[in-house]
Amino acid sequence: MQLSSFDWLIIALFFLLSLGIGLFTARKAGKSARDFFLSGRDMPWWLLGVSMVATTFSADTPNLVTDIVRKHGISGNWVWWAFLLTGMLTVFVYARLWRRSEVDTDLAFYELRYGGKAAAYLRAFRAVYLGIFFNAIIMATVCLAAIKILVFCWA
Repeated sequence: MQLSSFDWLIIALFFLLSLGIGLFTARKAGKSARDFFLSGRDMPWWLLGVSMVATTFSADTPNLVTDIVRKHGISGNWVWWAFLLTGMLTVFVYARLWRRSEVDTDLAFYELRYGGKAAAYLRAFRAVYLGIFFNAIIMATVCLAAIKILVFCWA
């Protein structure tokens, strides 16, 4: 499969648009760590929720969906369509509550919610589980997806 000039134009426009958005927002984001990570708390809760859901999609998502459909047929789509329900719950319930709590991270939320030794244990568990095991698996699947995409594009 060869990419046409029009395909390359679309790709270039996407990167130019992304760069433009980055340059436009860089000045504001550079003021402080809070501005960088939390957009100065100026974004509405629903946009934060949509952003949280959007970050769950990556290069390996099509591989996951393809594998589910290959193993279980079209009815296997219900497996990942169920993620839509939890995604909407994130947008319309959790994002609003997260915003109201005024915490910066999920670990700060655990500290606020639980406190004491229970929160310390939960923070330590999540740091090891998500930071080492979960992220290693995710990075491996993303690398596999990148390899498959590159092999497909240059085959």
